[in-house]
Amino acid sequence: MNTRVKVVFPANEPDAPSWPHIGYDVEKRSIEVLSMLRHRLPELEFTGEVYRSPEQAEQALKEETGNGQHRYDGYLVYMTALWSRIAEIYVRNVNPVIVADELYSGSGGFLQVYSHIKQENLPAIGVASSNFEDIVDAVRLIDVMKQMREAKILVVADGETWGADQQTLESTQRLFGTQVTRMSAAELKAYYDATDTDQACAWRDRWLREALQVVEPDEGELLRSARMYLALRSAMADVQADAVTVDCLGLFYGDKLPAYPCLGFFQLNNEGSTGVCEADVDSTLTQLLIRYLAGRPAYVSDPVIDMATDQIVYAHCVATNRVFGPEGPANPYIIRSHAEDRKGASVQSLMPLGHQVTTAKVSVKNRAFAVHTGKAVANIADEKACRTKLAAEVDAQRILDNYHSELFGWHRVTCYGDYRKQLIDLATLYGLKIIEEDR
Repeated sequence: MNTRVKVVFPANEPDAPSWPHIGYDVEKRSIEVLSMLRHRLPELEFTGEVYRSPEQAEQALKEETGNGQHRYDGYLVYMTALWSRIAEIYVRNVNPVIVADELYSGSGGFLQVYSHIKQENLPAIGVASSNFEDIVDAVRLIDVMKQMREAKILVVADGETWGADQQTLESTQRLFGTQVTRMSAAELKAYYDATDTDQACAWRDRWLREALQVVEPDEGELLRSARMYLALRSAMADVQADAVTVDCLGLFYGDKLPAYPCLGFFQLNNEGSTGVCEADVDSTLTQLLIRYLAGRPAYVSDPVIDMATDQIVYAHCVATNRVFGPEGPANPYIIRSHAEDRKGASVQSLMPLGHQVTTAKVSVKNRAFAVHTGKAVANIADEKACRTKLAAEVDAQRILDNYHSELFGWHRVTCYGDYRKQLIDLATLYGLKIIEEDR
């Protein structure tokens, strides 16, 4: 079912002298705005209503949310009148809500309700812009939240892990509505054993052909990695999962996995799906938010701060080489062993430079969100630590001072593009505490 958005147009009585002016045709304007929204966001379903009193809005809202059922996935209050008190009804009673000012029409009322939103930390956002695309960008977040509610994460782990404990799984359901299903290492191994050898050989050969270089792993290791990729894909299909995260280190060190899932995650992320390391549900949620927002993959890393160069280095053995999305250009990659134990197969992705990158992390248990941005400036070649090492130019001192490991752990999630504002707006709609690590 399409994402359903109710657009509310507050209005004065036609003969009332007020902004925008006496006799302003709000009905006509509502038709124009709805037409623009439908043109820009055809995948969403819009319904519009003009209300001339708070009582009208309250009655409609009661009918739309009765019996615990919500007819709409979100609301846009498009401020076409002053002092109606209608926007306050929505920001205090439903979520998500976007309040947008039609300049010179509802500006005073917009500023009033927006001050309440900020002072009371209400889970709503405001847009005051002459560029209609800014409203479109905000409304698109309602669709992201709908996709998060419909998403399912597969966690492969034996028992509770640091990233997939029961409290995290329950908090995930409450905060995002995202379902989490668990699978044991033995169950994943059964999928691995059932993989088709010819298909696995085809993926092995493709990676050998496309890689810039293969350093440590032999063809047998790549074949095991290909079978693991096919196993992950089959397991996800069977449980209808949109993302998978595996306790890869614990299970491989414990001889419960026949191969690391690194190349499998690499391939899933390149294809527009989501594969995440170390049974880290918070990072998986962050990657899903970015995927639904930007249509491109991100990757988890263990960041390293370098004060000498004013850089942060995002290091991990899983990455994508389709940083601009499945249909975007591919960057070179090298197939290496996994860094810590020098076993298995992983990826060293040589990512494009000169682009803005955004790094973020959700903490569901702490209801918090961290974000910073930078500019990709180097692919670091160093045999120590993880294979992919993307360096970004940042305010390293500020990030060091603001790095809340107790809230977010070490991991962060990085994507190409500047999505700071959209991610902060999303975090606001979810009612999260926001930490801008570089400010």
